[in-house]
Amino acid sequence: MITYLKILIESPEFLAQLLINGFLIGAIFALIAYGLALIWGVMDIINFAQGELVIFGGYITYTLFYQFGIHPILTIPIVAVVLYAYGWAIYKTIIYRLLGQKDIFITILATFGIAILMQQLMQAIFGPDVVTANPELGMQVLFDGKIIIANIQIISFLISLCVGTILFIVMRYSRFGQAIRATSQNSRAARILGIDIDKVYANTFAINAALCGIGGSLVVMIWTIHPFIGLVYTFRSFMIVILAGLGNFAGIIFAGMGVSALENVVGFIIGAEFQAAFIFCLLVIILIVRSARARKKREYIA
Repeated sequence: MITYLKILIESPEFLAQLLINGFLIGAIFALIAYGLALIWGVMDIINFAQGELVIFGGYITYTLFYQFGIHPILTIPIVAVVLYAYGWAIYKTIIYRLLGQKDIFITILATFGIAILMQQLMQAIFGPDVVTANPELGMQVLFDGKIIIANIQIISFLISLCVGTILFIVMRYSRFGQAIRATSQNSRAARILGIDIDKVYANTFAINAALCGIGGSLVVMIWTIHPFIGLVYTFRSFMIVILAGLGNFAGIIFAGMGVSALENVVGFIIGAEFQAAFIFCLLVIILIVRSARARKKREYIA
């Protein structure tokens, strides 16, 4: 570990490489986390099947690429539509039954059950093998070859920012966005004003699924996926939302990029095999710190 730390100190261009890769990929994590923040803030549901939706989107891109010859970039709109419909179906069959539950663990257990079911179905349909969908878009070589950036990372960064910005504008200025914000603030008052709460909830969960699908399409073009890797993306999204706070679009972007960059650096120092463990440990630390702050605040008020 000390040897790798010395490499970063003695070779700042290598550290820059890790940070740049982390910042670019972090936009994808932010997009996935934004979907989680959306349903958490509007529906008060923590979706533990978030990562499985991501992996499902990745498998659709992989299948369309290798089975039907559609370029991975061109599969993104298709994946978004399919996952939107899939998210709508999940809401209508399962999620709507969980709304209004006072015990948050009921929703956690239910969505965790959905995650396990999706893992098994993806293994049965797509197989247990590790897969990727390389778009073969080449690389950018900077500073005489000291820094190399894959073009797909740049494209993924731009796509994530564009999708996130469009969604932010829709939520901020459209009638649909106003209905969602009104529902998140006071669902009873929104219902009195004539807003179809059930339709808002269904669309919110479906939009979250579509965002996960887009993220999964980008992930499978950069990395590899398999049916059981979704939990890492779930906890990563949860951590980003906890760091940024609900409804903080800019905070989610910076938190996603920052967490990804830190993950890259730490993964290089302690080893890639411990990278997922670092995410879980960091999440535990963040929850402990937040819990301690909340306890002190309650004691101060009392």
